[in-house]
Amino acid sequence: MVSTDVIKTTSTDKDGKTLDMAVDPIKGIATVNFNGETIELVQEKSASGVWFKNDTYELRGKGNDLELTKVGKVVFKHVDDKQNVEAKSANGDVLTMDFNNSDGTVKAYLNGGDQIDLNEEKAASGIWYKNDHYELSGKGDSYELKKDGKTVFKN
Repeated sequence: MVSTDVIKTTSTDKDGKTLDMAVDPIKGIATVNFNGETIELVQEKSASGVWFKNDTYELRGKGNDLELTKVGKVVFKHVDDKQNVEAKSANGDVLTMDFNNSDGTVKAYLNGGDQIDLNEEKAASGIWYKNDHYELSGKGDSYELKKDGKTVFKN
């Protein structure tokens, strides 16, 4: 079921510029306030993440990352370098993941155990990280961790 609430968020880029956004999921419209200008964008079909555009601007995002372009030139970019995620399985296992999007790495901890260092791989959709023994994949809030091909965590 699609939420009927307007979603409001503010993002800041590395230079301190802010972008305020309100998304109406029913109408498929994003209203963006940036550099004193109010911009209305229409939702487009996206393989993953979000995509809104009009004749001049295009807004794309995935997770907390956003990029606004004006006539193809990037005018605003917000990237979360680090993100911490905790997932719990039905049997009570806890997978804690510290993502570093700048480095393309994740440090994962299963039930508070040893640190598992993984490197990002190209995924068709969602995420995919691996090392010689472990593989972490996921989409949305669902994650699966395998060790030597055997699933050790799934939520």
